[in-house]
Amino acid sequence: MTTARQRVLHYITKTRTASAREIARGLKMSAETVRHHLRVLVAEGRLEVEAVRERERRGRPAKVYSLPQAALGDNLSTLTEALLAEAGSSVRVEALAKRLAGEVSFGGQPVAKRLIFLVEKLNRMHYHAHWEAGAEGPRVLFGHCPYAAVVGGHPELCEMDASLLSLLAGRPVVREARPETPRNACPFVFLVR
Repeated sequence: MTTARQRVLHYITKTRTASAREIARGLKMSAETVRHHLRVLVAEGRLEVEAVRERERRGRPAKVYSLPQAALGDNLSTLTEALLAEAGSSVRVEALAKRLAGEVSFGGQPVAKRLIFLVEKLNRMHYHAHWEAGAEGPRVLFGHCPYAAVVGGHPELCEMDASLLSLLAGRPVVREARPETPRNACPFVFLVR
């Protein structure tokens, strides 16, 4: 047997959005009972207030409830797997890097300015990157890998990152393999020309 709260949740799942009054009418429940269950469902994170509608007549505005975006799910991991399976060759990996890099023009800017630009661009893509000076040349470190969920099965993403960095910096870049580097740091070093 389903509870009243489950019925309210099922109603919103079916209609996508609804106010307490609409749910009460649809389920033949009192509006106060529905509002109570809505408050609990919002507190649990199973619903969210999507909007507040002004009423045509007197009275307080009506809250419109919906499922949270995260609860709706997505097909991103399946799409990522399919795209990466297609992008297996190094030519395709470089094409992906070019697409991510966008238009880049340095016009003879010094390396430090290129690195600042590169880090800003990477951080807009959620890499949490920074750069530091090193004996072999400047290093760029990623504090976060935005592909962490799928990179284990797709090491070509690290190749794509190296290509992306090379494009953004205007210099060749290779990935360093250093045991003292934190797990998600992914260090890359610029090759000296």
